Amino acid sequence: MKILVIQEPSMTPGLSTEQLYQRWEQLKNIQGVEYNIMAPSDITHYEALPDDYDAWIGIYISKGILTETLFKKHPRLKYIATTSHGFEEFDKAMTQRYGVTITNTIYGDFTIAQYAMALLLETCHHVSMHHQYLKEDYFTKPNQRYTVALNRQIELCGKTVGVLGLGAIGFRFAQMAHGFGARIISYDQYPKKGSQYDFIEQVSLEEMLQRSDIISIHCPLTKDTYQIINQQTISQMKDGVILINTARGKLIDEAALLEGLNHGKIYAAGLDVLAQEPPQQKSALIDHPHCIVTGHIAWLTAESRLRGIDLAIENLKNYLDGQPTSVINR
Repeated sequence: MKILVIQEPSMTPGLSTEQLYQRWEQLKNIQGVEYNIMAPSDITHYEALPDDYDAWIGIYISKGILTETLFKKHPRLKYIATTSHGFEEFDKAMTQRYGVTITNTIYGDFTIAQYAMALLLETCHHVSMHHQYLKEDYFTKPNQRYTVALNRQIELCGKTVGVLGLGAIGFRFAQMAHGFGARIISYDQYPKKGSQYDFIEQVSLEEMLQRSDIISIHCPLTKDTYQIINQQTISQMKDGVILINTARGKLIDEAALLEGLNHGKIYAAGLDVLAQEPPQQKSALIDHPHCIVTGHIAWLTAESRLRGIDLAIENLKNYLDGQPTSVINR
């Protein structure tokens, strides 16, 4: 089997791109596998790739990528793996007709959930602001108080936290918020079953919007979830709600979010994603005093980067053994 691995540069401090390339050397231990590694910047268009590969690992599944033309030009291609959790909609029935198995990689459920919680805790306490005050203002300006809260401090205990999307990441976030003493409610298009979900009250979208003090978004981006947070859904929320998004930027109508922040309907927002990435100009959300925005970095721990490669290789092995895992085109 000939495999193309698509590996982006590291972007993670303390983890080199070379270390990521070395991690893929585990593929050498699989009998009959030959592989090459390319950087995304070296690929002008997937359809233009050589047609002698049986598998691609590391493709980002976005709109217009998995087309019938692609599979006609690559008849040997029978396995595609995205090394991310998320993916955009594609024609599953068409990929099945061409006999292609497509998988994703659930590498960062704890990592991304932890980052969502970091955004929430920063929104509740603004630790960085208080550190900056003590580092600068307290010692340079006269008559500064040592013990002072510069803004509202918010407890999570007793709050109702709504989790929008109860997949792997949403579930881990729910566990973390529950550990802080919050009540957890959730809406997912596909209700979850199993005793592990017993601490979560699964409700309708409307009820989740109406009851939540905090909403954290963890659902995939599809035609049904595009701008699921919009003027109408925001109007159903509690006054002073906190909104967290580490999923996809296009899940939110950013103009409606900005309006909600300006009028106090939304107390604060913590975003690791924007509708346009990378942004071509500074969004008003970035400068808003009640909004924290970071550059889609929730997944960039060294641990998760290496785990992602390990799991992608494990998924490949399972496919070769006739028992594919994490299949997303069934």
